[in-house]
Amino acid sequence: MANLEKFRKITAEYSSAADFILIYISEAHPTDGWAIEGNVFQVANHKNMEERKAAAKQMLQMEPQDCPVFLDKLDNAANRRFAALPERLYIVNRGTVVYKGGQGPFDYSLEEVEDWLKTHQERTE
Repeated sequence: MANLEKFRKITAEYSSAADFILIYISEAHPTDGWAIEGNVFQVANHKNMEERKAAAKQMLQMEPQDCPVFLDKLDNAANRRFAALPERLYIVNRGTVVYKGGQGPFDYSLEEVEDWLKTHQERTE
């Protein structure tokens, strides 16, 4: 996620009103694929779950989070199910998707997520 620091702040502020998770999916810009010059997160395509787990740990060392982080399987089932690559934000309320953000990093909005949480936090507390 392009702005994990902002996501962490939102999860801290609204943790009493909502549960948050991250799902670490396939790498959008792997060093052995569509690499971006100057990318501080240097990770190759994951060949196994240990590599995916190591990449997620590296991400969390760079940008610690206060919510659980899950790993998508190597078949990328969660990524395909939620059209998440390279990143996407969802709000699920009582088993129903109530917000589906655009694909990141340009078409998703942490501000929209925060606005939804502000509007609905009284109803969930």
